[in-house]
Amino acid sequence: MLGAVSFQSDWWEVLQSGFMRNALIGGCIVAVAAGLLGYFVVIRQHAFAAHALAHIGFPGATGAILIGVPVTLGLAVFTIVGALAIGLLGKRVSDREISTGTILAFATGLGVLFNSLATKSANTITNVLFGNLLAISDDELVTFGLIAAAIVLALAIIARPLTFASVNERVAEARGLPIRALGVAFLVLLALVITMAVQVVGTLLLFALVVTPSATALRLTARPAMVALLGTAIALVGVVAGLVLATMFNLPPSFFVVTVVFVIWLTVLAFTPAHRRAAPDAGKPRSPALP
Repeated sequence: MLGAVSFQSDWWEVLQSGFMRNALIGGCIVAVAAGLLGYFVVIRQHAFAAHALAHIGFPGATGAILIGVPVTLGLAVFTIVGALAIGLLGKRVSDREISTGTILAFATGLGVLFNSLATKSANTITNVLFGNLLAISDDELVTFGLIAAAIVLALAIIARPLTFASVNERVAEARGLPIRALGVAFLVLLALVITMAVQVVGTLLLFALVVTPSATALRLTARPAMVALLGTAIALVGVVAGLVLATMFNLPPSFFVVTVVFVIWLTVLAFTPAHRRAAPDAGKPRSPALP
């Protein structure tokens, strides 16, 4: 099997084809959206929620296959509904863990049911689980662009109070910030990012784009803006380098995307001072002052 892996001499020509252009543009859009939101995922301790929402989207994708509507639509509906449920059922971290796990279990059951009924679309289901960056269409590019624009606009509006609520929830609540509303809004934005990211790396590998780049950036700086910038850069490097390597060796892009991000994380971790590795809150900024 390993003998079938070989260097593709025409990789540059392949990289300039139309479907590769869509893959590059779509992957970069997802990387930017994931990088901007990843900081909040890490400091709000929503890594499990991000992982769960990806799996909650799975029955949405398989259900979309069954009724003949776009997979992206099914993913969006289920992840957004799941985000609303998690946000409304759990205010504190402990409550969110319970509600997230319960909703995840129910969604997984639905996914098993829909998967058994959609036996003729096994290839599409595999793409949902592991991603298929090369299958991004022109219509999906437009959809991704609109979703990313909505995410950027929403973050421009709520970034400051969301940062305050994420760093010190009790103080923010005492100052009158709508903690639950901010939490629900954040989860909906996260659901939208996951809807796009599933196309790139799939539900099983999504952690590598939504969490790992920002977690890596937090090892280097505690400034929120710099974390967002570095996290986005790391995600972009992962997508672009992963796509190029996949073209050169004719292997799945999602594997290389995840591998590049993992190597960057491992390298930063190795050169991070021991005292910062031992302190999980080392990258958490102090509570910002709000009027």
